[in-house]
Amino acid sequence: MRDDTKDMQGLHGKVRNAHGKLALSATILRIGLPIMLSNIIEIVYNLTDTFFLGRLGTAEVSAPSITFSMVFFLTIFGVGLSGAGTTLIAQSAGKGDEPKMRHYLNQMMSLLLVTSLALAVVGSLMAGPLLRLLNTPAEVFSFAHDYLRIIFLGMPFTFIFFVLQASHTATGNTATPVRVHLLAILLNMALDPLLIFGLGPFPALGVAGAAIATIFSQGVGAVLSLIVLIGKTKRLHLDWQEMKPVAVSWKLLLKIGLPASIGQALSAFGFTVLQGVVNTFGTAVIVAFGVGNRLMNMFNIPSHGIANATTSLVGRALGARDEQLAGRVVKVALILVVALELPLLGLSVLYGGDLVRIFVSDPEAIRLGDIMFKVVSPSLLLFALFFALSGAFQGAGDTKIILGMAIFRLWVVRVPLAYLLAYTTSLGPLSIWIAMFASNFLTAVIGFAYFLSGRWKRALDPSTI
Repeated sequence: MRDDTKDMQGLHGKVRNAHGKLALSATILRIGLPIMLSNIIEIVYNLTDTFFLGRLGTAEVSAPSITFSMVFFLTIFGVGLSGAGTTLIAQSAGKGDEPKMRHYLNQMMSLLLVTSLALAVVGSLMAGPLLRLLNTPAEVFSFAHDYLRIIFLGMPFTFIFFVLQASHTATGNTATPVRVHLLAILLNMALDPLLIFGLGPFPALGVAGAAIATIFSQGVGAVLSLIVLIGKTKRLHLDWQEMKPVAVSWKLLLKIGLPASIGQALSAFGFTVLQGVVNTFGTAVIVAFGVGNRLMNMFNIPSHGIANATTSLVGRALGARDEQLAGRVVKVALILVVALELPLLGLSVLYGGDLVRIFVSDPEAIRLGDIMFKVVSPSLLLFALFFALSGAFQGAGDTKIILGMAIFRLWVVRVPLAYLLAYTTSLGPLSIWIAMFASNFLTAVIGFAYFLSGRWKRALDPSTI
């Protein structure tokens, strides 16, 4: 298993000379680029899903858009808890403690398995009530309900992949999870048209077919993840005896993971509530908002890759008690974010409507999507920079700030402002776009102020890990 531990040891010496920035940039990109590729593949799949369902009708293509925030709301607990695993494994790697690395891998797996099963049950039971709470249009409800209940069944498969991704990201080996993800998504993309339209011997299942294709491919990804993780010849491997819950380790994983999980879950719930505002403006706005958000997620891919690389490198640097290297990693990461994000977001401002037109033919949805890009995209650069900072906070184990900023972004700014403008002015859907801009801008400003304070570097004592 390839990792960047030796590269990190070399960087401790290089960071103080003129070649430090180049060495750090190369290491960040080596870790981040596979993650970017994985995210690109994921977004392309989502857009392919939208493309196929769009051929059936506006109601069908709206179903995944409406359910996305609810699925995200529950899966984010897996992201947060696995992120805690990344932090602990990375800091253990920085200390050179391989037994602790294996220990936290196994504890993360047992915790995520229990969590995923519980969330899958809760999600399935709450699918109908949640859709009604969100004012889901009658013509979309049955499609969204079928899609949502099926997707929840695949949650344990998703969480198993999170374990592979988190543990390998901690050591800088991001290529292995990407290969697993790529195989699963290619299978998903191949099954989509077969099960949606009923090609050959396959039945035409429509929206339900898209959901079945998703959970089947997630199951294959979970099996491949387990095959990788069980290999005894690897430094990081699963051991059924070590998976037995250890209270102290679960407590530490929850201490680090829950603030990030709750913060992101509250954000996702905020997106769900915001979807309720979107739904009141009609199907065209639902489609513009759904397609626009997926496209914006694609433009944010570089910041996601760099943030994950930052988590890995900062975690290992702080595990080795090298705060100077941790700070240098973040500064180089921010430079890379600007270099990679600025051209993409500039293009989205100029050609947002044309991008939406690729996936839908409704003129009103295209017009609204174009406005959305022009208003929101400029703020995405600032939020991308904050996202890179969040990677550093995660690597340091300082997830309380992630919780606080998530609450601020959605519940203090975005949701209240969207409701205020939507119901007290004649701005219409523009209310939502303005609220998105304001929340991204203010979150970035406060996040930078906290980073400059330096408190995040001392969130965890490496001797207690």
